[in-house]
Amino acid sequence: MLVLGIESSCDETGVALYDTERGLLAHHLHTQMAMHAEYGGVVPELASRDHIRRLVPLTEGALNEAGVGYGDIDAVAFTQGPGLGGALLAGSSYANALAFALGKPVIPVHHLEGHLLSPLLAEEKPGFPFVALLVSGGHTQFMAVRGIGDYTLLGESVDDAAGEAFDKTAKLLGLPYPGGAKLSELAKLGAPDAFTFPRPMLHSHDLQMSFSGLKTAVLTAVEKVRAESGSDDIPEQTRNDICRAFQDAVVDVLVAKSKQALLDTGFRTLVVAGGVGANWKLRDEFSRLTVKRPYEKGKAKPQEEAVDVYFPPMEYCTDNGAMIAFAGAMRLQDRQEAGGFNVKPRWPLSDIVKA
Repeated sequence: MLVLGIESSCDETGVALYDTERGLLAHHLHTQMAMHAEYGGVVPELASRDHIRRLVPLTEGALNEAGVGYGDIDAVAFTQGPGLGGALLAGSSYANALAFALGKPVIPVHHLEGHLLSPLLAEEKPGFPFVALLVSGGHTQFMAVRGIGDYTLLGESVDDAAGEAFDKTAKLLGLPYPGGAKLSELAKLGAPDAFTFPRPMLHSHDLQMSFSGLKTAVLTAVEKVRAESGSDDIPEQTRNDICRAFQDAVVDVLVAKSKQALLDTGFRTLVVAGGVGANWKLRDEFSRLTVKRPYEKGKAKPQEEAVDVYFPPMEYCTDNGAMIAFAGAMRLQDRQEAGGFNVKPRWPLSDIVKA
């Protein structure tokens, strides 16, 4: 089965072709980053209009790269939600119109399910079951994944998502939009102990997280630096040090909560997906992740146990059509009924049940 995937949930337009026998055949992506940078954030109306302009050329480019035609498509998958309403409608309208014209089924896909399954596009794939950490600009959640469509929410951020906290903190430091990636790069130049920020909910004994207070701690540190220097400018090395301390705090929380999720579920595999999954510090810490299982009477003392951690390839960390095409193909194989035109800007992943 050849599935065309359409992603348009926010500020990236993605189109891809996935074949259930040959794998990913083509993956084309357009980012609106430069367009929104002028406004310091995503402008929904501009995002929607840009998706409309890009979808047809990207589709034709993907078809040409794969060496197939419209008639070879067996199904069209699209992001139904969550996301910006207008942006989702652009992708849904196009996908449904194309599927209707071709007489093929249309498969609605949950955006976060696409991220969650994206590590399965790598050469080394995780096996079920696993704990998934979905960490992006809009979501930070832990899910227990037992199979396609079989997901249980374990915990999530009660306020800002980790990626959102990165971007807001970068803005506080005067970094250009989108600042999260730039903050991460500057953190490499920061001294590890120059600043110390709180690790919110680190010892809450559950899998809930909070990052808005961490952002406030950065603001307090910035105001103190400015007051002491008598200038609104932040010295370059001081800014780097703040970036380092902020990133270390976020990663420490995510690592600790991931260990807790693995212990709570008994799973031995962790999947990390979403835009923040590209963060160098996060990948470095998770590459050495171990857990110590609880002691069981009559058994040998537990040792630190290495965890199998999987990331999607870097090009699939951000929003993309490949993950939507793949998730659509999996849903099609699972005989999910075809969907319709409607979109779901707010749509909890836990609402998805096994087909």
